[in-house]
Amino acid sequence: MSAHSIRRQRLAEAIRARGGGVAIAFNAPEVVRNRDSEYPYRWDSDFYYLTGFPEPEAAVVMVVDGAGSESVLFCRDKDEERETWDGTRFGPEAARERFGFERAEPIARLDEELAKLLADRPALWYALGSNERLDARVRGWLGAVRAQARAGVAAPAQALDLRALVDEMRLVKDDGELDTMRRAARISAAAHVRAMRATRPGCREYEIEAELLHEFRRNGSQFPAYGSIVAAGRNACVLHYRGNEARLADGELLLVDAGCELDGYASDITRTFPVNGHFGGPQRALYDVVLEAQQAAIDAVRPGARFVDPHDAAVRVLARGLIDCGLLQGSVDGAIESGAYKRFYMHRTSHWLGMDVHDCGDYREPGAPPGDGGRPWRVLQPGMVMTIEPGLYVRGDDLPEAWRDIGIRIEDDALVTASGCEILTADAPKSPGDIEALMRG
Repeated sequence: MSAHSIRRQRLAEAIRARGGGVAIAFNAPEVVRNRDSEYPYRWDSDFYYLTGFPEPEAAVVMVVDGAGSESVLFCRDKDEERETWDGTRFGPEAARERFGFERAEPIARLDEELAKLLADRPALWYALGSNERLDARVRGWLGAVRAQARAGVAAPAQALDLRALVDEMRLVKDDGELDTMRRAARISAAAHVRAMRATRPGCREYEIEAELLHEFRRNGSQFPAYGSIVAAGRNACVLHYRGNEARLADGELLLVDAGCELDGYASDITRTFPVNGHFGGPQRALYDVVLEAQQAAIDAVRPGARFVDPHDAAVRVLARGLIDCGLLQGSVDGAIESGAYKRFYMHRTSHWLGMDVHDCGDYREPGAPPGDGGRPWRVLQPGMVMTIEPGLYVRGDDLPEAWRDIGIRIEDDALVTASGCEILTADAPKSPGDIEALMRG
């Protein structure tokens, strides 16, 4: 049985435990870029997680009751003319056999079939509020069922959010997912090494971006996991910098935040390194602070710890380092309690990673009663994957000139293991000595 079939079984069990019903998930539509040119197609993560089916214009419907469950795929029919232009389609029959569905139907029959499948079912599970067109179709299906009321047919009394169940499933990765994520991390780490080797004064940011993209694709990655950030000098103080056009100047740092997507799974790495291959005084001082903060955060990643623990560990090191460098005054506790450190470090240290670069999953304990500050932070368990990415972004005319316009972030992907964590992206060098040696070579 395939991993996707096992996931559908697990989802059916979760739905059955909540009284049963009908669940539906759609694949992503194709999107026009301009005129008759489309963006490269990328499937919906939840749909692909449950099916493995890669074609657009598709939906999966799961009917769950006490007697069992049935999964029905709706997809495009075979079409010789369109296949001549766009490539081979599976068609319902081949898709049913290849992807392990009990039944498959043409997508054109979805509305007709849903009106039947929803009859006398207690609940409808779908991605509530995610798409206005989907919400409108759901209203149409429910209306078609309600129209049969005089014949004794009842419509679902509840509409429930399918994502609440699938998000929890996706948060803990299985062995196959982790194998893919390790491969994606290795490809991305090699791309960062290539970027370091290619960097020199006078290059443009987009030239380094091109090196990253080349390494991604030549190793089998289908896409970048997100828009690559290649930010030189003061551009590195813009967290989501997208220009990637500036010329690299001697004496600046270059921040590169880039990762590939492989077979639907993301990687996410940030490295910061000197354009000329040598860290200057203030640059090195701040870099050492960020590197120490990252190590403190990594040391806090282990089963039983809370999601917030790595962030708290990193913030304490960063606050102390800012005080030691003269950029903040007072005590470490005072800088944390007042939030003064947030001028130079304004984002969180971690996010979940998986099929999406900012992956699904609650950061608080689901269903837990609120504590003093809301629901308790999520307890980490083996199989969860998260980023560890502290940084410092120093800019402002009120600061000493030597410290201005320095942006540093160091980011790795951490898998929670039974004994601690595994850094999936360890092949990308980050110690100052290793970076300088690589760039000299």
